[in-house]
Amino acid sequence: MSVETTTLPSGLRIVADRMDGAETASVAVYVAVGSRNESAEQHGLSHLIEHMAFKGTRTRDARTIAAEIEEAGGDINAETASEHTAYLARLLPGEVDRALEIFADILTDSVFDPHELGREKNVILQEIAAVEDDPDDLVMELMDRAAYPDQPLGRPILGTKKTVKSFDAGMIRAYLDRFYGANSLIVSAAGAVDHAEIARAAERLFGAMPQVDAPAFEPARYRGGEEKSRHGAEQANVVIAFESVGHRDKDACAAHVFSGAVGGGMSSRLFQEVREKRGLAYTIDSFNWSYDDTGLFGLQAATDPRDASEFARRRRLPRARRRGSD
Repeated sequence: MSVETTTLPSGLRIVADRMDGAETASVAVYVAVGSRNESAEQHGLSHLIEHMAFKGTRTRDARTIAAEIEEAGGDINAETASEHTAYLARLLPGEVDRALEIFADILTDSVFDPHELGREKNVILQEIAAVEDDPDDLVMELMDRAAYPDQPLGRPILGTKKTVKSFDAGMIRAYLDRFYGANSLIVSAAGAVDHAEIARAAERLFGAMPQVDAPAFEPARYRGGEEKSRHGAEQANVVIAFESVGHRDKDACAAHVFSGAVGGGMSSRLFQEVREKRGLAYTIDSFNWSYDDTGLFGLQAATDPRDASEFARRRRLPRARRRGSD
């Protein structure tokens, strides 16, 4: 197995997978904090910090941060999830150190200029509006709210217009001091990479960061129910979801395999039954999301409003054919 791991005395973890034949490298810094760790007043702060990380440090402005990677033929991005925030780059092997140095710069030396902060808050308000205009995204937020009402897992990762408007540089710095530390980071790389080189660079760039307490989160309490929202679209977007298992559960891998069999492609049972046999939807998918202590398994499709009840009706899917002599 080509995956190598190192844990430094500071708690910083490095994971690398050298892939023979690969001519590019992917590198990322994962931080063990996300929207689930936010208080009600901090709702959306993890996502705002992800945005603001690219808006300037004491040595680089926003344009320079993007240009240094893209001029070298790579790309840089980030994402915020319920239980982590990730900073990602894909580039040529000789530029991995450059990507890690930029990540260290934006995570430890950002300036949070008030003008940049004001502009980026407005960008996020437009992102929230885009979700409200997109039934595919909106229906997933309604699902989360029904599954975990009045809990961090049931709240949109982006925050609300009210909370986003309330954030300032002081709140950002306090959040970083609380959650961003050497022992909350994982530096990962895959492709044309060398684990020892990645580990040395990570220790040099991130090893001096202070240690932080492990992020706490409210235990999940799945409830379920029904959420509806009328929208001016021509289709009805429908999600049917159930409680699944967390990623620490012994059945976590089986749940993902089950999701693939049920709705993971054109040969899946759902695609064959809902599209090919009944013609109720253009696409239909299944998903299995695993969190630390809970999960969601669900089915999603967009269909004609007149067919929504037919799609949602409980039916037995055809049994899989057994292979063998019996």
